[in-house]
Amino acid sequence: MQDQLATPPQTTRSGLDAAPVPDAIASPVPGPDVLPAAGGAPGGDEVLLSNPYGVEALWSQGDLVIKVVAVLLLLMSIASWYVIVSRGIRAVRLRRAVKRAHLFWHAQNVEEGMDLMGGDAARNPFRRLVEDGTHACDHHAARKEELHGQLSLSDWLIACLRTAIDESAERMQSGLSVLASVGSTAPFVGLFGTVWGIYHALVGIGVAGQASIDKVAGPVGEALIMTAFGLAVAIPAVLGYNALVRNNKGVLGQLNRFAHHLHAFLVTGAPVANPRLKVARITREAS
Repeated sequence: MQDQLATPPQTTRSGLDAAPVPDAIASPVPGPDVLPAAGGAPGGDEVLLSNPYGVEALWSQGDLVIKVVAVLLLLMSIASWYVIVSRGIRAVRLRRAVKRAHLFWHAQNVEEGMDLMGGDAARNPFRRLVEDGTHACDHHAARKEELHGQLSLSDWLIACLRTAIDESAERMQSGLSVLASVGSTAPFVGLFGTVWGIYHALVGIGVAGQASIDKVAGPVGEALIMTAFGLAVAIPAVLGYNALVRNNKGVLGQLNRFAHHLHAFLVTGAPVANPRLKVARITREAS
């Protein structure tokens, strides 16, 4: 008995193996059979749909001011894209008209030149210049007794061609004011929504008495979304406005050069080659 008491306890390898192991270490690594199923974890689409601070939450939880600002930005975006697409199609047609306007000078007479240019006067400003120029010569030759008949043919023709160019310029610039207005005001409309969201965040902090993330995240998220909406509406409007203005400026330059050549052509002898003007001259001579 004394020998057993005097003998110190010896730690054996089996004793270590038998010692208790913490649960964190003893828990086995989950194998393939115990891994969570792939469908159990939420995917990217589910996260977006369940996001409490997303666009859907902005509309459902936002007040009347936020909804009015969002609808206003949506209407501004629709209006600007309509102008961009419709005026962009017309800009392509104007570029084609510029290319076909050079064919006019390769024709044998005015009527053949207008046929080579194609289109109609409503869509082709070059064809409209020719029609207005020949009509001005016809009118000036047939009505010498009126007040405008006291002007020289050159002055009367310059006035008529300038009027046609101004009307074509007004038609080409129609709708650009919408893009200019949207591009200049949309960021401020979005900024108004941002200020309103920050105001809600401050009110939430004041009511709660502490700046907890759950009181701040929603209103700040609304503010950032409205800022992004304002920029998304304004940037395409500004880019579309600049592109259309640059295209119109190039077409107007070509139109002015064409009118200058047309004026010289009509003053120096085109009335003799135009059948309609021949009839006018015969009428004037007979009277």
